[in-house]
Amino acid sequence: MTVTKANSNHDEDAAVLQPCRVLVADDEHLVATGMTSNLEELGYEVVGPASDGNAAVQLCRDTKPDLALLDIRMPRADGLEAASAIFGELGIPVVILSAYADPEYVQAGNRIGIFGYLLKPVTKNQLRVGIEVAWARYRDWLAQNEEAQQLKVRLEQRKTIEQAKWIIVKRKNVPEPEAMQMLQRQARNNRKSLIEVAQAVVDSDTLLGE
Repeated sequence: MTVTKANSNHDEDAAVLQPCRVLVADDEHLVATGMTSNLEELGYEVVGPASDGNAAVQLCRDTKPDLALLDIRMPRADGLEAASAIFGELGIPVVILSAYADPEYVQAGNRIGIFGYLLKPVTKNQLRVGIEVAWARYRDWLAQNEEAQQLKVRLEQRKTIEQAKWIIVKRKNVPEPEAMQMLQRQARNNRKSLIEVAQAVVDSDTLLGE
């Protein structure tokens, strides 16, 4: 699953630290209360609890917790549906809580970006370790995603520079190496980056409609 940074409102700088604010969503009141108590004893600030998947998604939109703990079976929208929205839209990592160890649940969770899967009943220590492992996986994902984003930007910039170079070749009737030198010289003289100059050339060519 791909999460674009443009759609993510989650503060990725928090990934260098431990999560502080954790959302809890479970339609069983006693389970949600126990989970909240355990989390608070572990030093987390609890958001919620939410009693269904839709409420969990809305709470995440409104409060931007660092991590969400979702029961897999809830009314209105189950944990997997909610997780898909919470991670896909907001970039908030999710840990699923379930009394069921069905392989299809685990596989579905992997496909939508769930970072942890805990079986009920969950003890306080299991909760602590589960969150730590999920957060470590999330940090790894962020690092890989950042590298992928940077590579994409570099490839797009290279494409723009190549496009600008060939526009100059065509307009100035000069060889390819000389066109590149012209771009580089223009960047130096105007104290701009090569990509800025190249983008200006491409934009100018588009404006002229040629």
